[in-house]
Amino acid sequence: MRKFAFIIHPIDAKRDVARKYPIARFLPERTIEWYLQSMGPIKTAHITGIRSITGEETEGVFIGCPLTPRQFLELPLDFIYDKLEQCGRVAEELGAEIVGLGAFTSVVGDGGITLSKRLNIPVTTGNSYTIATAIEGANKAADMMGIDRREATVAIIGATGSIGATCAQLMVRDTKRMTLIGRNVERLEKLMTKLRAESNARLTIHTDIEEGLRDADIIITVSSAAQAIVEPHHIKTGAVVCDVARPRDVSVAVSKERDDVLVIEGGVVQPPGEMRCTKWKGNGEFSFGFPPGTAYACMSETMALALDNRLECFTLGKDVSVHQVDEIRDICDRHGFRLAGFRSFERAVDDETIERIKRHAQAKRKLAPERSK
Repeated sequence: MRKFAFIIHPIDAKRDVARKYPIARFLPERTIEWYLQSMGPIKTAHITGIRSITGEETEGVFIGCPLTPRQFLELPLDFIYDKLEQCGRVAEELGAEIVGLGAFTSVVGDGGITLSKRLNIPVTTGNSYTIATAIEGANKAADMMGIDRREATVAIIGATGSIGATCAQLMVRDTKRMTLIGRNVERLEKLMTKLRAESNARLTIHTDIEEGLRDADIIITVSSAAQAIVEPHHIKTGAVVCDVARPRDVSVAVSKERDDVLVIEGGVVQPPGEMRCTKWKGNGEFSFGFPPGTAYACMSETMALALDNRLECFTLGKDVSVHQVDEIRDICDRHGFRLAGFRSFERAVDDETIERIKRHAQAKRKLAPERSK
């Protein structure tokens, strides 16, 4: 049985750190971060019960890197690489044969390349399967909301990033209109030129999110922003937003103020078998915000590679090819990984909820047919 490790980190300093150290609830975030900076890797959870439909099995461990998203953005890169190397060494000591990178650990620096050179086991960011499930989820949600995908306008936020650019390449095959949104005009223009050589879709670029989302029916947002960048007034009535980013790109205010748009989290996957996530040498389940038995797509890529005996740096660096996305989708399908429904802001989204959002959108359009927001 091949073993894996996956590196995680606290997304919210107060909430996540307080799970292990309750005193954190009463401390300022900067104080918590100061303490975290001096800590070493944390053996967080043991993952068992993953069994492929082919009969192969794997198990692994979650290793906590004690840095917040802000620290990943602000601290010196060499310091961060050292922290990640420490986590990788723990993975090796525990017998892991491949290690995956979660959230900002896959975004910082060169996307795992430097780390892979420092370790004796392969590294993968999981971005290939993240892309595959984001597109599958967005398309399925659009169908349920009654959006005609052949006529829809698709918007990609963070389009020039490693995940965003490949999402654009895949989505542009089946859409007539696409908007690319990012901060760098030159890089947006370069991507648009590439896409025009592959598709007849009408393409536009924007550096302003509000302008870019004005007519968008399907939105995939994959920026590396440290704070929410999509606000309630940005989104068109009846639109579907697939938020792949961690931390989230979509403000929690959207869930409170917009009952006419559907926001889903990209990459919610059910691994094959009966996955169990238990606290490291402790009692009870370890929760990272998903229902029991489900995982992020980036985690699932690491698990699938272990099951498939593909002990290699499958997704590494800032670029992800369409071929990689197709290949990891085939690997995951072969072993029985599947999309596990939808989640939005830490809550399950069932069919009844989606139908209610759809009705609200229809009602709003009737009341104000000339307004899309």
